[in-house]
Amino acid sequence: MENVFGVDVAKAWIDVAGPDGYQRVSNKDLTAFAQAVRAVHGGVVFEASGGCETPLRTALGTVGVPAIRVNPRRSRAFANSLGRLAKTDKVDAQVLREMGQRLDLPECPPDSEEMLHLKALQLRRRQLVEDAKREKVRWTQTTDPQTRRSIQRVLDVLKEEVAVLSRQIEACIAASRDLSERAHLLRGAPGVGPVVATALLTELPELGALSPRQVAALVGVAPMARDSGTRIGKRRIGGGRKSLRDALYMAGLSASRSDPGLRAFAERLKEN
Repeated sequence: MENVFGVDVAKAWIDVAGPDGYQRVSNKDLTAFAQAVRAVHGGVVFEASGGCETPLRTALGTVGVPAIRVNPRRSRAFANSLGRLAKTDKVDAQVLREMGQRLDLPECPPDSEEMLHLKALQLRRRQLVEDAKREKVRWTQTTDPQTRRSIQRVLDVLKEEVAVLSRQIEACIAASRDLSERAHLLRGAPGVGPVVATALLTELPELGALSPRQVAALVGVAPMARDSGTRIGKRRIGGGRKSLRDALYMAGLSASRSDPGLRAFAERLKEN
């Protein structure tokens, strides 16, 4: 890219560090911003911000501007390595610009409309499942009959709504040839059911484009070395995409109990 723009994303605006300095752009002007970046053959680096970055990413994809999304932990570590301990929107935008200039970062192509819809359904289902977990904990923390009945009513509503969303997710996947083929392939793996397959479709678009080791590190299931001198530390997993890692844990647990080959592999890992 000839010109790199670092963008710190907020709900109502973006803070931009570009070749001509710093500026703040309203979310109403994202298309105009994307067109301006395209005019100078530039690209944009921004952080994953829990969905707040979606309008920017969509605007960039509409006009064909290279978009690079980075993990906030990685950008913070990069800032610390530069001695940038202060954290403001302007500083963050400048750090992201320098990341794009110094590092070889992969682009993230825009999602299709069907994928955006599937991601929204998947996110909503996960939110309600988490709400149900919290309600179940509250049920165990009280013995008051009326309180328990109230909690049970909420749980019944959540259970029904999760079932509705599950059916909508299945319909969304079935309506797309590409998604249905990929989901069928994923569900052929031991332990992978509809929930895990949907999580992989929506949260791991890199699957198939990276090596197994790269994917394991990206998700956060690769044991990382902790050695120094003569000391050999215990390998532990960490980082990555937590919601996906949680889903894969249950899939791996199920597969290690039902598939003889994976059971032997799991035992070998434990011994090591």
